[in-house]
Amino acid sequence: MNKKSRVLLLYPQGLEFLTAFLGCLNADMIAVPAYPPKGNQKMSRLQAIIKNCQPDVILTTSSLLEKVKSKLGQIIDSNQIKCICTDQLGTISEELADNLTIDNEIAFLQYTSGSTGNPKGVIVSHENILHNSAYIQTAFQLTEGSVSVTWLPSFHDMGLIDGIIQPLYTGFLGVIMSPQAFLQKPIRWLEAISYYRATHSGGPNLGYDLCVEKVTNEQTRNLDLSCWLSAYNGSEPIQYKTLERFINKFQSCGFKSHYFYPCYGMAESTLMVSGGELEKEPICLNLDAEQLAKNIICEGNGNSTKVKELVGCGHSWLDTDIQIVNPETETICEDNQIGEVWVSGSSIAQGYWQQSEVNTAVFSNKIDSLNGCYLRTGDLGFIRNQELFITGRIKDLIIIWGKNYYPQDIENTVQNCHPALRKDGAAAFSLEVDNQERLVIVQEVERTYLRNLDTNEVVKAIREAVSLEYELQVYAIALIKPASIAKTSSGKIQRYACRDQYITQTLSLVGEWQQKLTTNELIKDSNLEIAEDNIIDWLLTKLTGILGLEEDELEIETSFSEYGLDSSVALTLTGELGE
Repeated sequence: MNKKSRVLLLYPQGLEFLTAFLGCLNADMIAVPAYPPKGNQKMSRLQAIIKNCQPDVILTTSSLLEKVKSKLGQIIDSNQIKCICTDQLGTISEELADNLTIDNEIAFLQYTSGSTGNPKGVIVSHENILHNSAYIQTAFQLTEGSVSVTWLPSFHDMGLIDGIIQPLYTGFLGVIMSPQAFLQKPIRWLEAISYYRATHSGGPNLGYDLCVEKVTNEQTRNLDLSCWLSAYNGSEPIQYKTLERFINKFQSCGFKSHYFYPCYGMAESTLMVSGGELEKEPICLNLDAEQLAKNIICEGNGNSTKVKELVGCGHSWLDTDIQIVNPETETICEDNQIGEVWVSGSSIAQGYWQQSEVNTAVFSNKIDSLNGCYLRTGDLGFIRNQELFITGRIKDLIIIWGKNYYPQDIENTVQNCHPALRKDGAAAFSLEVDNQERLVIVQEVERTYLRNLDTNEVVKAIREAVSLEYELQVYAIALIKPASIAKTSSGKIQRYACRDQYITQTLSLVGEWQQKLTTNELIKDSNLEIAEDNIIDWLLTKLTGILGLEEDELEIETSFSEYGLDSSVALTLTGELGE
């Protein structure tokens, strides 16, 4: 192997990944963290990553090797990729490289959770890592006495840069928990914070929601969260109601409202772009939702039927510069004017691996009168009193559970899952329901299937296909007449128009389905006999609430994916079942 060879890392959460990652950096190899294969999950995304980065070696564990080869055997053999189980190595070198370069040399490729067909590997340099680590240390006032807890996956930018690298950079205790452990029992995250006296921990908005929904009042009695100085919230749209609910639930445990630390970032900036001041209350604006949808900032009032609460994401630190730019004219907007968020500084990555044309458009933008190149984030926002507020996306990117999904990928999966569905007639978008982003599918039906359309069969096929491919749960499906979906004059799907038609109920429907959202409290009965029939009855009751189906529509032998359940729901049920 030569220096700068790509090394694909396929590991479960834990120290084995950390050892392999640091080993790659020390050997001047380019690490490529990726999600290890599991269950029946399709491997199209991982195969696309391998095709893009062309690794010489895959590092993994002996327990994962068989699964890796069964899922990826053909592409491994055809590309002559060597697989090494690091837990079976006889000797491990403890020597550090003498001539390790740190400037603009590539450290690793961070593949964003985006398009499965054309994944983008963000090129992160050693300098990027050091700068963003200093950035995080400064913003959060981290010291050697700090303690962190993370359940975020190590192949995710937030889990890697903040959860793993930051404790090493600053020199404090970092506790690593698997995402599965958290999803099964969210109380584990809070128990770890309480036990280890963590000062620094966080995650996406939905992580806090899960704690509110799944942690019982009895469990809160044993928690002491007074140590938690920075509860950062990022990676997906921040909901003020989530902050309120979490505070109300856990203030008796010593959690204070100023512990919350809303922030903003992305893999293209290594991780962090903006954040506020410690020990200051989060800033929230109440804006007219209808005007905001038109990119107009207008204060909401008592007469407004719809108010959108926007949580501020702080300001930039060190040499990072944030500008709000008109995406059409590429000129700087005034304060309180909505535009695209552009960012420059030493944390900005070098571009995407093997994507030269895209790199020029995304990473090499100039602003008159300002020095340096700016990253176009694709996010819309504005600045008020030096506070950054994110209002949405220029593009149609779907962000659920902190992961990015390209609608065209989901649409392609949907329209190919059943013969009744028309090609080039689907729109996928997200909708905020109960303070969470949820996936909605609008899909045209072939004319020949209209008369005898089996809506239940088609809906089942769509939900199963999306669940298998993306581990994502569909909230609603609207089947519409052929040639009725909103398109531009050039034939492109107008997803925002479809979204508006769905909300206003003006679609040309021929069939529809929507998940029934219910809040089911877990009822524990120590006298309950845990027999197989009891477990089956409990599981059927839970599934009817989650799926909105009747019990006679469920088959206990059917896999979760066939019902369109995502991995987070499956893991939550597993955790509750364990109780």
